[in-house]
Amino acid sequence: MKTSIKTILFGLLALSMLVSCNNGPSLQTYFVDNQESADFITADIPTSLVTLQEDSLTESQKKAFKSLKRLNFLGYKKNENNVDIYNSELSKVKSILKDKKYIDLMEFSDKAMKFDIKYIGDDDSADEVVVFVNSPDMGFGIVRVLGDDMRPENMATLVDALQKADFDESQLNGITDFFK
Repeated sequence: MKTSIKTILFGLLALSMLVSCNNGPSLQTYFVDNQESADFITADIPTSLVTLQEDSLTESQKKAFKSLKRLNFLGYKKNENNVDIYNSELSKVKSILKDKKYIDLMEFSDKAMKFDIKYIGDDDSADEVVVFVNSPDMGFGIVRVLGDDMRPENMATLVDALQKADFDESQLNGITDFFK
């Protein structure tokens, strides 16, 4: 009797683990798989490295900035020797970001770079915001924005504020040079 109960409990546990696991690739898995690779540059960026002129921010921008906790960066620098690998990695990232859990927030281009901003969550709260930047000449970068109580509508306005922000470049370990 005890062994049958244990067998049933073990079976239920195994089944629940299989059902809860997503077999498809995730952005988090992609980061982990590539963070040690010499072909990629990675960094965890605390929000303390970002200086905003708070008096020039709207209330929604202030609220959005305060909801941020951490930014994770992963970039792949393209050169003439790695075009095939670049195309393969770019394809992987685009495939991951096509998953229906990533909701489009905004897209724009600036100086031959395409920005694609998505989030995971619902209309009221974003669990994660993803900024994907691609330049056919230079490579691509992904920023995972993690925080508490992030609201999607505030994130779009925060992007405008961050374009005017000052960053402590000495702490960014070459990320600022990545797309130069």
